[in-house]
Amino acid sequence: MTSLNANALDRVIADLPRRYPGPGGAVAVVKDGVPIVRHGWGFANLETRQPYTPATIAPLCSITKQFTCATLLDVAPDPAVLDPLIAAQLPRLEGEKPTTLDLANNQSGLRDYWALSVLCGAMPEGAFRPADAVHLIGLTRSLHFRAGTAYSYSNGNFRMLALAVEQASGRAFGDLLAERLVGPAGMETAVFGPETGALPGGATGYEGTVSTGWRPGINRLHWAGDAGLCASLDDMIAWERFIDRTREDPDSPYQRLCRPPATFRDGSPAGYHLGLIRRARWGRAMSGHGGAIRGWRLARHWVPSERLSVAIAFNHESDSFGAAMQVIAAALGESDRPAPSVASAAWGFAGSFLDERTGLLLEVAVNADGTLAATYDGGAEPLSVGEDGVARGLDMTLTRQVEGILIERPGDAVRMLARPLARPHEPGVGAAMAGLYRSAELESEMEIVDAGGSWFAGFRGFLGAGPMMALTPVGEDVWRLACHRSLDAPAPGDWTLRLSRSASGAVTGARVGCWLARDVAFDRTGG
Repeated sequence: MTSLNANALDRVIADLPRRYPGPGGAVAVVKDGVPIVRHGWGFANLETRQPYTPATIAPLCSITKQFTCATLLDVAPDPAVLDPLIAAQLPRLEGEKPTTLDLANNQSGLRDYWALSVLCGAMPEGAFRPADAVHLIGLTRSLHFRAGTAYSYSNGNFRMLALAVEQASGRAFGDLLAERLVGPAGMETAVFGPETGALPGGATGYEGTVSTGWRPGINRLHWAGDAGLCASLDDMIAWERFIDRTREDPDSPYQRLCRPPATFRDGSPAGYHLGLIRRARWGRAMSGHGGAIRGWRLARHWVPSERLSVAIAFNHESDSFGAAMQVIAAALGESDRPAPSVASAAWGFAGSFLDERTGLLLEVAVNADGTLAATYDGGAEPLSVGEDGVARGLDMTLTRQVEGILIERPGDAVRMLARPLARPHEPGVGAAMAGLYRSAELESEMEIVDAGGSWFAGFRGFLGAGPMMALTPVGEDVWRLACHRSLDAPAPGDWTLRLSRSASGAVTGARVGCWLARDVAFDRTGG
């Protein structure tokens, strides 16, 4: 077990408000079952001048997913007994349906319902009710990969799990979670709050930056299972101490989540299992999860070999995962900086590439230090190019090949070739694509507009008429559709829009996708 680097840890903790500027935040470090850092700074509410302290209650957002899965295992030790209840929520899906464990492992192949809400006309600050979730999930006719064969993050998976648990037990999911987990863990102020517009405790999450100023992030969602637990940093300390206290008990909730091997159907290892992300860093296994909604970013991670846990909450949109890794690195005497990169070889990766199997863009830029910023799953990942010419990051490896770039993400079961895109010919790059398109599966409409040479697309569906979003050409008949604000946060990011044409060259449709919701077909209905 590594000796704690107390001086480095103190420096990093003191630097967090400067490196991740925002209205407020809090951080906790638990070592050997003892909280050694418990620190808050700034304001939980700028308007009321309420300070941010370790007792401030925040929405844990997707950190809830581990609690959902632990509750699931308590109610249904054999999750397969819930499979019929899961299948019943997908009445239009033909063929093989995902299992309960496929959902809990984010291997269902179901597109993320928050991402799909954009294609169904949701406004970023619109309302989303339980009936909307049932309807949107119930529209599903297809999967974007066969269940159990790959990974894709899908919030709807966990909403469906919570509903199945309620139906099987005859009890409200929030009551079960409180009784089976929150109470035994000693999380004294934690509550289940599925209404994001009515968070307990008076804290506010903020959008914006130091330069633009901060404004309250407005959320009007109802969520359950994928999120919903609200807790203070002190509650998270209690959760980490409970994990440490029961670490040798194979039947304890967290050990039941961690002990089974994470695999895909073919037996290959997976990086996500039962509401927890598993990865190795600095030669040590760790598990944890992040959380986000507009105005909030959170993270908690556990390094079992070191009996070390870190939890961070920001009421702004800074990189909570990066902050957590920085704190863990300091405590262990490691570096969170990318490995040195061969700058001369880095430029061979720069450009835009299309993964034709998923329909997603890979975009690679070279940073000032010679590392790469590769965007494939919605966020930019730093990679370093080694002497062997291979670019490696925490979750992804890129290898130059004659035909393009080979993308490897073993924890996601991704091994894809992305081919380079040539810039489209100017002018008139979007000629003849303006018009209306319809998705039969989502029962929604997309409109593409040429606004005086500036291109936009917007969606209309059962959730309303959403905002127009900018379209930028990336390659011949390949466009980037910007989406940086949506019902959920972080937003899906840039969508990839690929046009299809008839033999005569007329635009007949488009396929729209992002990492969370791939390859959604829209047929052209009018010019």
